[in-house]
Amino acid sequence: MNAEGRIPKVSQYGSVDPAPPSQETVVADLTARLCDESLPMFQRMRAVFALRNQRTDAACLALCQGFSSDSALLRHEIAYVLGQMQNTVALPTLIERLEDGGEHVMVRHEAAEAMGAIGDRSVIPSLEKFSQDPLPEVAESCIVALDLLAWVDGAEFHDTEC
Repeated sequence: MNAEGRIPKVSQYGSVDPAPPSQETVVADLTARLCDESLPMFQRMRAVFALRNQRTDAACLALCQGFSSDSALLRHEIAYVLGQMQNTVALPTLIERLEDGGEHVMVRHEAAEAMGAIGDRSVIPSLEKFSQDPLPEVAESCIVALDLLAWVDGAEFHDTEC
């Protein structure tokens, strides 16, 4: 329950989003809103979730344009929803975000996890390479993504539970 006594709505992806999706449906308009640095973050987040909910290649590629944002929070959220969408058209952009050492650590971590969630084995070389990253958030996320890919394939995964 939130501060107003309302139960937050669960998205079609099973998550409670930090903003409700915009009612706008035109991808170009949502992309413009997403990329408009002058808008409040809440409005930009609404565009993120509206695009995610469309579940199309065009919407996925529009979300990828949002990685040009100055906000690490927004870039992190975009990586998260790309993982939810599980659309392979996002992989080149997610790989680019993971491999960019100048990118915020939380964006890199979320890009790695999204890559695993998408379930395409073509990302294994990048995940393996960055599983040795000096930043534990990145390295551990790559290991989790690799384990998820192995689990999805039915292969044995690294069970490190105590």
